[in-house]
Amino acid sequence: MSHNTISLNKQRQPLDHLESVWLFGYGSLIYKTDFPFLHSKPAYIYGWQRRFWQGSHDHRGTPEAPGRVLTLIESAGARCAGMAYEVTPDTFEHLDHREKNGYLRIFTPLHWLDESGETEGVVYLAGADNEAYLGPASDHDIAAHIARSHGPSGPNSDYVLKLAQALRDMSEHDEHVFAIEKQLLALLS
Repeated sequence: MSHNTISLNKQRQPLDHLESVWLFGYGSLIYKTDFPFLHSKPAYIYGWQRRFWQGSHDHRGTPEAPGRVLTLIESAGARCAGMAYEVTPDTFEHLDHREKNGYLRIFTPLHWLDESGETEGVVYLAGADNEAYLGPASDHDIAAHIARSHGPSGPNSDYVLKLAQALRDMSEHDEHVFAIEKQLLALLS
């Protein structure tokens, strides 16, 4: 599958018939909201965990030297916390472009961190079948890759450091993110 997924997302997941959609952010969408939204609140999804296994050719790296960003991998019993944003369907024009580098939209149940209940929401994830997928590596190798990567959105390291801080601000612990952050800080100092 091509890493440019804009048309594929529009084809697979038309949203125009909906008044609003809840979007779940688990990476940069937690701390970088460059899109309009109606409401936001902390949420989580079950059965998924974050991993720095996706290449970034367009934001945190270049086509010649992609950075590493997050995707979700299935993991029974896992809980992934993030932010949910209620958006109008036209917001996906911007979001599909922002998340075009191998990410597909899927619907998943969202659970609220601060209240009971759930709703259906959309999440972007990049599977192993997309051209930008980098796959697993050791924490040290992932951190070293991130430390040397830079793209139009800035240093790849900013992505990790801002996300780690955003998770701390939410009182959430993510072993993978914090392990990469620790390795990265050691490399940068």
